[in-house]
Amino acid sequence: MERPELGIEKPDGAGGREEQAATAGVAAEVVRKPEWLKVRLNTSPSFTEVGHSIRAEKLHTVCEEARCPNRHECWGEHKTASVMILGDVCTRRCRFCAVKTGLPGEVDRLEPLRVAEAVRRMGLEHVHVTMVNRDDLEDGGASVVAATIRAVRRRIPECSIEVLTSDFMGRRESIREVVEARADIVSHNVETVRRLTPLVRSRSSYDRSLEFLRIARELDAEAIVKSSIMVGLGEEAREVYETMDDLRAAGVEIVNIGQYLQPTRTSIPVARYWRPEEFAELAEVARLKGFLHCESGPLVRSSYHAAEQFRDFRRRVRERRGPPAG
Repeated sequence: MERPELGIEKPDGAGGREEQAATAGVAAEVVRKPEWLKVRLNTSPSFTEVGHSIRAEKLHTVCEEARCPNRHECWGEHKTASVMILGDVCTRRCRFCAVKTGLPGEVDRLEPLRVAEAVRRMGLEHVHVTMVNRDDLEDGGASVVAATIRAVRRRIPECSIEVLTSDFMGRRESIREVVEARADIVSHNVETVRRLTPLVRSRSSYDRSLEFLRIARELDAEAIVKSSIMVGLGEEAREVYETMDDLRAAGVEIVNIGQYLQPTRTSIPVARYWRPEEFAELAEVARLKGFLHCESGPLVRSSYHAAEQFRDFRRRVRERRGPPAG
């Protein structure tokens, strides 16, 4: 049953998306994937163990739902996963994403406890938690995100926590609820440059995303605020630099930059593949603009090397502050 008053969107057909892409000047033809994007499969015991822990607690991961190319590396080599809470059905239809769209089910209030148990089972030192958009809920799902942070903190106090949330439609109280739960990193993705946002993102606003990040910084001056950008959708380098400037002005200190990869036949096609050396240049520009950490590469995603990012960020903060007095 449709509930359009809640802003829940249904996927449209491939033809509609191709027409929209062409209108925005994004290449509709197939662009051959370069050699540097080939992924090595990993079926090590760690890969199996992570999958078992996720299934045992009946959880979802963005690694699987969004068809992340790094799943074999993260599960098999780093023994990490990005847990996706609030179900596996999203109320928005972003044109870069493979997560299902529709009317979500009831909220599972015990899910935060299961996430904490999965983190304990896997022995994680750092956990990355993301969510589907839940525009059908008054608080956008903020209470469940906050409950998940608290549950992990109680069960595994030594584990650092990173949350990647929706924009909560700009509701300040929802953002406050998440920030006050005190995750180590609060993240929200701007995803793309201003010009391409209407094409790429559903029911989202470039400025609303920046405002989310500003509010998070305002509510907790000590919070680590993070965002991510995809390239390969038709943006120019100068637009990426402008987005970096906007993120820094909003108080963002960690930025991830990765190559957009078309996850389904009906998703927006790739306009071009940025070369590894171009990603290296983006990382250098980010550092010059004042970001304390930039993870930039063809296969980089929001949660890519998240634990290592957190450790590097803390090291850089200590270096900036200098040795303690006394």
